[in-house]
Amino acid sequence: MPRLAANLTMLFADEPLPERAERVRAAGFRGIEILFPYDWTAAELKTWVRAADVQLVLINTPPGDWSSGERGLAAQPGRQADFRSAFGQALDYATQLACPRIHVMAGLRSEEQEACDACFVDNLRHAAEEARRFDVDVLIEPLNDRDVPGYHLSRLHHAQQVISAVARDNVRLQFDVYHTRIMEGDVEAAYARFRSLVRHVQIAGLPGRHEPDGDEIDGANVLRMLDANGYSGWVGCEYRPRTTFEAGLGWATDFGITPPSVSPAS
Repeated sequence: MPRLAANLTMLFADEPLPERAERVRAAGFRGIEILFPYDWTAAELKTWVRAADVQLVLINTPPGDWSSGERGLAAQPGRQADFRSAFGQALDYATQLACPRIHVMAGLRSEEQEACDACFVDNLRHAAEEARRFDVDVLIEPLNDRDVPGYHLSRLHHAQQVISAVARDNVRLQFDVYHTRIMEGDVEAAYARFRSLVRHVQIAGLPGRHEPDGDEIDGANVLRMLDANGYSGWVGCEYRPRTTFEAGLGWATDFGITPPSVSPAS
């Protein structure tokens, strides 16, 4: 059965991170994701993660200058030194926090696809060799072109091509149900096609990227589909609650999540 991980960045607005970790553990989550943990020291994060008795299962590489529109560095020709520095920081956090996966963000396409792909492949090979020393997986994730226009990687078949070109067994696919539904349509068919590459899954609902409890994305059905296909890894809950975190957990109650009867105000 898949295991649910709470994305502390998306699920909460401005609560202190230790409080977020405690709230998700109280609801039954044993795993957490943090998009960009770099506002805190690894030592601080280690203390909070241990106190809440949760496991950090995924972080992203630093995206570059987010405020100026950067969304990653790995497929940016001419930025190889910047990428290697960013990946080194991510790997340092991952090793200190026993986090087994790093999502490497490609970034916006700045040149022709062939040039960006060549840069992406070269950087991923470097990342894979560095990460292998610590038994860390390097993941790539297609992002939909509505939310992130111009992102270099938006389709699963493109991710498959990149992974094949990199040819490293610790470079794999982060399969996001929300992005897949927008870009590919049939989530189950897409998963069946690419499942051999999948090392991590994320989920959110449509429309609005809220809880996956609607007709377009039924989270409970997705989890059952993953289970039927033999997936027992983590599924990151990467959505924005409509109201409070606790109030929106009804979709997950058959999968080990037990919302507290009294939800903290948010």
